[in-house]
Amino acid sequence: MNRVLLPEGWPRPKGYSNGIVAEGRMVFVAGLIGWTPDGAFPDGGFVAQFRQTIVNTLAVLAEAGAGPEHMVRMTWYVVDKREYLACLREIGAVWRELIGPHYPAMAVVEVGGLIEDAARIEIETTAVIG
Repeated sequence: MNRVLLPEGWPRPKGYSNGIVAEGRMVFVAGLIGWTPDGAFPDGGFVAQFRQTIVNTLAVLAEAGAGPEHMVRMTWYVVDKREYLACLREIGAVWRELIGPHYPAMAVVEVGGLIEDAARIEIETTAVIG
């Protein structure tokens, strides 16, 4: 079983965990972007791409018999920090809809670009199935 790490006296972070201890079979999901299986990006900008990226991540996890509750670590690569910050409310709503109240350890990194020029976000995920 995975356990969230929260040192005594530290405030609970919003939208992520400082750390998670896990034991079991590991699943590594490549950096996925927000295009559909046929290679098209959905209309709707950053939030639509974020939603599709999470859908894609959950589909790969399901192939290993994992679900959102097994995610222990994510790294998000965004091409525009301001765009990401402006969408936090909508990102949170999508997260709660698709993932629920589970928050893995996360990092968000602003990058100069992604391999697919139209991509706004790419997410790598590690999961552990207990």
